Amino acid sequence: MKTTLNIDDTVMARLKAEARDRGQTMSSLVETALRMLLDHDKQKPPELPPLPRFSSGGHRVDVANRDALTEVMEAH
Repeated sequence: MKTTLNIDDTVMARLKAEARDRGQTMSSLVETALRMLLDHDKQKPPELPPLPRFSSGGHRVDVANRDALTEVMEAH
């Protein structure tokens, strides 16, 4: 399908140079870039591995008790 787009002169110059360097037409390069952009939005992000779990050895002090918390912190 033919269409008309308004492209900034600096972007057009870069497109021409990139197409020339790759040995492609500007149309094929633009189509490839648009496909990548549009397909990227459809991909769901990769699943991250679960976070590691650590054992702290239990509670040493009630953090709501300011005096007990200060005492434990100053002991170390």
